[in-house]
Amino acid sequence: MATDKGFSEARNPATGKSIGTFPLHDAAFVREAILRSRAAQAKWAALPLSRRRAAIDRMHRALYERSDEIASIISASSGKTLTDALATEVLPALMSVRYYRSHARAFLRPRRLRGGNPLMFNKPSRITHRPYGVVGIISPWNYPFAIPFSEIVMGLLAGNGVILKVAGDSLAVGAAINELFAVAGLPSGLFAYVNLPGKEAGEAFLSGGIDKLFFTGSTEVGKVLMERAARSLTPVVLELGGNDAAVICKRADLDRAAWGVLWAGFANAGQSCAGIQRVYVQRSVYEPFLDRLSAAVKALRVGDPGSPDSDLGCMANHRQKETVEAQVRRCLDLGARIAARSPLDPELAMGNFVPAIVLTNVTEEMPVVSEEIFGPVVAVIPFDGNDEAVALANKSAYGLTASVWSRDRGEARAIANRLEAGAVMINDHLMSHGLAETPWGGFGDSGIGRSHGEIGFMEMVQPVVIVDETMPFARKNIWWHPYSSRVRDGMRAIIQFLYSGNPFRSLAALPRLLSLFFRYWER
Repeated sequence: MATDKGFSEARNPATGKSIGTFPLHDAAFVREAILRSRAAQAKWAALPLSRRRAAIDRMHRALYERSDEIASIISASSGKTLTDALATEVLPALMSVRYYRSHARAFLRPRRLRGGNPLMFNKPSRITHRPYGVVGIISPWNYPFAIPFSEIVMGLLAGNGVILKVAGDSLAVGAAINELFAVAGLPSGLFAYVNLPGKEAGEAFLSGGIDKLFFTGSTEVGKVLMERAARSLTPVVLELGGNDAAVICKRADLDRAAWGVLWAGFANAGQSCAGIQRVYVQRSVYEPFLDRLSAAVKALRVGDPGSPDSDLGCMANHRQKETVEAQVRRCLDLGARIAARSPLDPELAMGNFVPAIVLTNVTEEMPVVSEEIFGPVVAVIPFDGNDEAVALANKSAYGLTASVWSRDRGEARAIANRLEAGAVMINDHLMSHGLAETPWGGFGDSGIGRSHGEIGFMEMVQPVVIVDETMPFARKNIWWHPYSSRVRDGMRAIIQFLYSGNPFRSLAALPRLLSLFFRYWER
């Protein structure tokens, strides 16, 4: 396949240095890639699952052997620390491969359905699964490796072809993913990595005939893609934004809660759609918790992402830095107060580095409460009772994840069951994305559909029900033509026998019901 669009350059957001140039594609290239993938997919889906797993195993081994190198590429592309890259991208990717290759057979196994009515005893049914064909994956820059990786693995194991497009800031990561799957020995064209501007990608995938689209990114773009996909009834899975809440109860272990909020709020420089943004703290422990969190934030070390001693790296691009700084200024203009801020070298502040910030005295109209702040900013807000905490946490257009912090597990579970979010953690936050077995996705403006786990795996296939006939010798079904008063009375008898609720009335209907069954053998 040829490209005539030239090249695009990727730069390290921490240093500004170039980390490579990459061929830039167009919609025609994407359309051809989809056609080639579809041609390969038919044979791929026909292979025994053991053959598909063997290919994934080869890729898994290559990922293990290159894990440090991949982490370095992720760090250089996104500005996250090497520790973040290993802990939240490479390790979860390795775990996801092992999980999906081990459970794919059980997920895809045909399943017998229980009969719904004794009168249909001769109609057993089972569910089978068919791959969609060719699925498209458009992934973001905040977790450029882990997010698309598990989706690719699930798609291939389920028998699909896969076309991947990564964010423009993550081209080196996309190239590394492409190299890993080349090692798998997949059929030529089955997996393809394409590079084109984000504003063109969705249209190129959908007009090119993709069979299902998986998108992770902003709510605004997700809505546009869903509207465009509706024209062709192309199914979509959208993992979008969040401004997640943590509820700190009076019985919480405040030390653990402070460290947990620190990590879930500021890891990856706060560029996590499921990171903590709103921290609701029971008023009786508000000050002690705020003191602990503030002390931890002031000790955070913002610096070189490649250094093992850096706690926070930089923002993935300058646009995002400017967006976050503008949102913080709006909060302050409306009366918010900075309770704590991490130290930041003035020279680093000239680049894409920003400090971690804790805001207090916040109100509902401020961006930190009403919007998604995709950066290292959290608000700490007091509440008086658990009902109020639940109401505040749920008062959001988003509903991706949430958490409850309490030593009283009964209290924590009760609150968790009332929170409107796709994933709720107790005494932890953000980490469920790394659990391959747990579904991932949210409510409201946080998206539609799920990825990860069995539920996410099932997004890669279409269910097909096969209804059998165990009486092939029967000439006709009892409800087939020609109709007569006997057929009509027989239908009434069935309804009376099954649903009258009176055993005597049910028995009275039995003769007419049995008479109808002779139709099975009538000419």
